Amino acid sequence: MPDQTASASFEQVVQVSAESPTLIEGLPGHGLVASIAVDQITDQLALEHYGNVASDAFPPIVTFEDGLVQDLVRVYAGENPAVMTLESDLALPQQSFEPLAECVLEELADDFERAIFLAGAPAQSEERLGEVTGVATNDEIRTDLVDAGITVPEEPGLVGGITGTLVRECFQADVPAALLIVRSHPFLPDPGAAKSVIENALEPLVEFDIDTTALDEQADEIQQRMQQVAKQYQQMAEEQQGKQQQVQTGMFQ
Repeated sequence: MPDQTASASFEQVVQVSAESPTLIEGLPGHGLVASIAVDQITDQLALEHYGNVASDAFPPIVTFEDGLVQDLVRVYAGENPAVMTLESDLALPQQSFEPLAECVLEELADDFERAIFLAGAPAQSEERLGEVTGVATNDEIRTDLVDAGITVPEEPGLVGGITGTLVRECFQADVPAALLIVRSHPFLPDPGAAKSVIENALEPLVEFDIDTTALDEQADEIQQRMQQVAKQYQQMAEEQQGKQQQVQTGMFQ
């Protein structure tokens, strides 16, 4: 059973005087689209490490980068453009959804003007890879989506997980927010889908310019790895088939 008493708290580590920033969520989900996209944005804009979110509901692990230990869930921020990002080094367990969402709304919402959440969804065909649709928590954000050329679906739908929890909290607290749903590879990390949501949705919404060249390189690397895996699998299958034929030949001699 989830711990109903779990909570989360935010600790600010630097002062960033951004005027009316946009919070962009980049927590791991389907295809790692949000994580890949927001990590690229954080690096490209050289955002500062603004603070950390801590909770007993988070996994009891420690992460590190460049030889230094860091908090699992972190917030970055910059002034020009005015952007904040929310990131985690791994997917969070269900018992942490509510505490994290409450922390963002209670301790961070005063620091940003609006929020943009990203959700990957399996593409039903190769042609739909990278397709982006958007939904909003109010009419003003919906107009922003339409003006940015982002398709707003007419059919009903639902989004769960930590992203769905965060969007729900924003909606109930009247915090302006958009949810961008990105069609991505059904099984693999998808840098191509991350590139699509940056170029076709986030850039026009936030009005910044992100170099996505590195995402093309990541997509090529994943494609090459998958081709190698497929080749190895084919060789193994052929070898196994050959052994079976030898056994059958021996049995009938």
